[in-house]
Amino acid sequence: MGRYSTPFVGVLLLCCLVSFSEAEYLKYKDPKVPLNDRISDLMKRMTLEEKIGQMTQIERSVATPDVIKNYFIGSVLSGGGSVPAPKASARTWVQMVNQMQKAALSTRLGIPMIYGIDAVHGHNNVYNATIFPHNVGLGVTRDPVLIKKIGEATALEVRATGIPYIFAPCIAVCRDPRWGRCYESYSEDPRIVRTMTEIIPGLQGDIPGNSMKGVPFVAAKNKVAACAKHYVGDGGTNKGINENNTLINYKGLLSIHMPAYYDSIIKGVSTVMISYSSWNGKKMHANRKLITGYLKNKLHFKGFVISDWQGIDRITSPPHANYSYSVQAGVSAGIDMIMVPFNYTEFIDELTRQPLLPLPKKSAKILVAGSHAKNLGYQCGGWTITWQGLGGNDLTSGTTILDAVKQTVDPATEVVYSENPDVNFVKSNKFSYAIVVVGEHTYAETFGDSLNLTIAEPGPSTITNVCGAIRCVVVLISGRPVVIKPYLSKIDALVAAWLPGTEGQGVADVLYGDYEFTGKLARTWFKTVDQLPMNVGDKHYDPLFPFGFGLTTNLTKY
Repeated sequence: MGRYSTPFVGVLLLCCLVSFSEAEYLKYKDPKVPLNDRISDLMKRMTLEEKIGQMTQIERSVATPDVIKNYFIGSVLSGGGSVPAPKASARTWVQMVNQMQKAALSTRLGIPMIYGIDAVHGHNNVYNATIFPHNVGLGVTRDPVLIKKIGEATALEVRATGIPYIFAPCIAVCRDPRWGRCYESYSEDPRIVRTMTEIIPGLQGDIPGNSMKGVPFVAAKNKVAACAKHYVGDGGTNKGINENNTLINYKGLLSIHMPAYYDSIIKGVSTVMISYSSWNGKKMHANRKLITGYLKNKLHFKGFVISDWQGIDRITSPPHANYSYSVQAGVSAGIDMIMVPFNYTEFIDELTRQPLLPLPKKSAKILVAGSHAKNLGYQCGGWTITWQGLGGNDLTSGTTILDAVKQTVDPATEVVYSENPDVNFVKSNKFSYAIVVVGEHTYAETFGDSLNLTIAEPGPSTITNVCGAIRCVVVLISGRPVVIKPYLSKIDALVAAWLPGTEGQGVADVLYGDYEFTGKLARTWFKTVDQLPMNVGDKHYDPLFPFGFGLTTNLTKY
């Protein structure tokens, strides 16, 4: 059988695109056009929803044809033991995959989905497939020729079930046999693990001599796309505890756990899966330095990076504690495809939701509300002119946040101020958006002790009335984290301005994009006061916003 190169670029598998229409010439469907040109043409045609769908991998059990079509799903997988039927035949597997592929190809752009499965020692999810020894036994052979043949046989059996993509090989370097996944590792010696990456050309085919470094290669229809996993350091966790922290310096990480990834990329591996584990306390799924900085930029990996099963959920502890943060952190780190695998609507909604910040300077009419919007004393807090501080605008000179907003927006934008408007007022005025500024009153020392840490009245009702009716950003003026969780579902954007002082213009500058938001929490933000005290590193750490959390905005001039 003749071989043909199938590079993967970004998250799109282009080799299966349907033949282009005679009625309309579509460059991205023309196999004679250079691949990069086809990709560029396709990307220009894609909507935001289609791009996000292509980043989404869902489990077979929820991947109905309607879901695939309506959400433009880019990939489907079988989790461990997830099969179309007990003792399903190869024909049954093919029929299932084809039904899903038919749905994907029926979408507006006809982008095929890619089906993935864990074939870690043969096609191990499939009845009657050949089950090869686990990696712990194969490493003993130190035989790259043998391991390549196993890759070839595995690829053939996987493709016989209609599946083009597998989550293998595991190239972990198991440094502690107490690890429950140690048998998935070839060796404690990175040299042996490097040798066994020869399974990749067995799975994918031999990469051509003139191939560019880092560009994936799948040779023919009897080959599969491989996945080197789990990047990086999964075999070096403290005490061998699964998904734990790998404590090692940068030189050690590169010399022990990284070399096999270099070999895998040289051999054209198509994808890389990120590890659940952390490196010196930093979750790998949120590690932009190692994913984008090293894997993509240093090693020039051009395939796609995929998360592990619910991998972004586990960025926080406990998992899914702050999903908005997890999605932002994972995608920003450089993960191209998210193995969701079930709650795909939540993931898609997080990415499709258009951010409110930075605010547009030019709008018909906007609302500024809240007891702290027009109060210089509240902005300054305690120990300002007087010991306890003083609310109002007679304490000293400066710029309130309300005045700063008025000075920042376009002259044609009408700014309406109402300290605590009711719902009918908000709904009837057709505001483009609202800024709600609330928080604590002034205090110092013992007078500031609080057992409830609530927002001062009428702040809670202002948030409810305004943010329940229109899109809003809430600016908190406080000397510490306060109770905000009950209101989060109504808020589109939340800004912790702390006690910003006399110059309210600084708050308006970041709200409107003249400067970026760059701050990261220097203290933990709790869910309820019953959790306190709670600090980063505590055994039962379950924050609303963890230590170090903070979203950033791109510098935008309106």
